[in-house]
Amino acid sequence: MKSFMDRDFLLDTEAAKKIFFEGAENKPIFDWHCHLSPKEIYENRQPEDIAELWLAGDHYKWRAMRNCGVDEKYITGDASGYEKFKEYARIMPLLIGNPLYHWSHLELKRYFGIEETLSEKTADVIWEKANAAIKAGGFTPRELIEKSNVVCLCTTDDPADSLEYHRLIAADEGFKTKVYPAFRPDKAFGIEKPGFLQWLTQLEQVSGMTVQSFDELVEVLKTRIAFFAKMGCRASDHSFSYAPYAPADKAEINEIFRKAESGKGALLSQEECDKYMTALLKSLAAEYAKYGWVMEIHLGAMRNNNAKMFSSIGPDTGFDSIGDWSTAYTLSRLLDSLDKDGKLPKTVLFCLNPKDNYVLSSMIGNFQSSEAAGKIQFGSAWWFNDHIDGMKEQMKTLANTASLGCFIGMVTDSRSFLSYPRHEYFRRILCSIMGELVDKGLYPDDWDALTHIASAVSFDNAKKYFGI
Repeated sequence: MKSFMDRDFLLDTEAAKKIFFEGAENKPIFDWHCHLSPKEIYENRQPEDIAELWLAGDHYKWRAMRNCGVDEKYITGDASGYEKFKEYARIMPLLIGNPLYHWSHLELKRYFGIEETLSEKTADVIWEKANAAIKAGGFTPRELIEKSNVVCLCTTDDPADSLEYHRLIAADEGFKTKVYPAFRPDKAFGIEKPGFLQWLTQLEQVSGMTVQSFDELVEVLKTRIAFFAKMGCRASDHSFSYAPYAPADKAEINEIFRKAESGKGALLSQEECDKYMTALLKSLAAEYAKYGWVMEIHLGAMRNNNAKMFSSIGPDTGFDSIGDWSTAYTLSRLLDSLDKDGKLPKTVLFCLNPKDNYVLSSMIGNFQSSEAAGKIQFGSAWWFNDHIDGMKEQMKTLANTASLGCFIGMVTDSRSFLSYPRHEYFRRILCSIMGELVDKGLYPDDWDALTHIASAVSFDNAKKYFGI
């Protein structure tokens, strides 16, 4: 029986161990998609305790607690930090097989030097040890980022954001990690949603321009893209239920926008929304290509399923799940329409539904070019898939249909400054897959090639792809 999470954790073969320790273990991290707060990075405040650092804003943990019957008071409610931590500790043994069990213990080991496994029995001891470590220092956002060997990270930012905190961070020469914005125009696409007009007002205020037509919206967003580019932006990010593709002429698109701008967005049909989203995405993608940006597209999330809880505590609180939409045809037509006009940027495609793994992994091969190795990427196992089975399935699918060696690897996709051991988790799984191929005689024991691939997928490919 193997020891729990020992030095060889997840490394099942001698080949896997050699590849990991020589090719992947010590590579720095480029976190090219996360949801960290630039304000928190700039303010660099020391957390009060491990509950604040570990549980605040982490909907992965919140969802697990709800699944185990924990009252909302101890999740997003007014219970004390100690009480919330105790509840999380209590349910930890029930999470057998859940990646949270591994991530939580990796975080305790790597940041706090705590070897005990978390449970109701050990909660008080770990609470005291962790808080003593926090009190001793070294747990501010910037210290945690630097301790994690993160050389660059990309936050997720609305076009109406002033990027004030990015400017302040960039001016601080004492902080070596590069923090760049990523352009996330999801609110621009939500033409039918109640908050669209309020967001449009914010966009007008930050840009100093008026928006009374679709054409004017595109022009304003172009100015925001130019501004983001000056602030170091290298990527855009989009979340869609499915890839929109419904072509329409400019007059029809402007009429659809006019309806929304007059307060009738909620009355728009799904077809009208698809036509609007298609036109907007094609316009923005052309700008991304001009600036050499990467376009990230996340597909398949069904959000805010629980109306009562959405009304009570808002979005991004653990009430989203995997959707089941058709993906292949509209995605193909969207990418092809951009490619034939010479306006297809480097693109990363993520699917939340694992049934689409082979759809996306085969799709990327249709639009590759010599502009970049792996110009079109199949993104890492995302959200409900970033566990051992999900990561293995995503990487094996990519290896079976495309090129694992050109893969740009892992992202944290997190709001927590303690999430960076997820990169170690990913790297160990990657090396386990590669080691198994060697062990079975399916790849030669060419250690130079193997360690090169592990190094490239862990860091080097993404660094080159995003141009940092």
